[in-house]
Amino acid sequence: MDGFLPPSLIRALWAGLAGLLLMVGAVGGWQEPALAITAPELRGQRSLQDLQPDMHGRNLQQAEFLKASLAGYDFSGADLRGAVFNGTNLEGANLQGANLEDVVGYASRFQDSNLSNAVLRNGMLMQSHFKGALIEGADFTDAVLDLPEQKALCARATGTNPVTGVSTRDSLACR
Repeated sequence: MDGFLPPSLIRALWAGLAGLLLMVGAVGGWQEPALAITAPELRGQRSLQDLQPDMHGRNLQQAEFLKASLAGYDFSGADLRGAVFNGTNLEGANLQGANLEDVVGYASRFQDSNLSNAVLRNGMLMQSHFKGALIEGADFTDAVLDLPEQKALCARATGTNPVTGVSTRDSLACR
């Protein structure tokens, strides 16, 4: 399946393109951005109504959490493959052992969260922050991170993921 993008990434890219198109005038000139809510944002708000602070072990594949405040939530052992966390606050959240493969976490805050033994393979995590996050045994293989965040994670990377067998240092391509 080389050359294919995960559905969550395609949705995030379309949402970004839709926002950009709102700024382009009918004759190709730039205008002030229009205020509008997109369909993914509506779905994200609707899905927030179903959230509870204890989401341990839940199947939340391809869920959308846009600009959500999930600080301190328990997502340990949850299946979050393909989930979208754009602009989401996950400070102090428990994501221990969660499957976050193919996650889109643009501009999200993972400070002081527990990501130990989590799988974040192929994650799109640009402009996200991980200061103080526990990452022992986390697998970041092929995740896209800002270089300063990657270096900061490498400084404290330890352990091996029990599911994938990949060391955290190797998954971050630490030198």
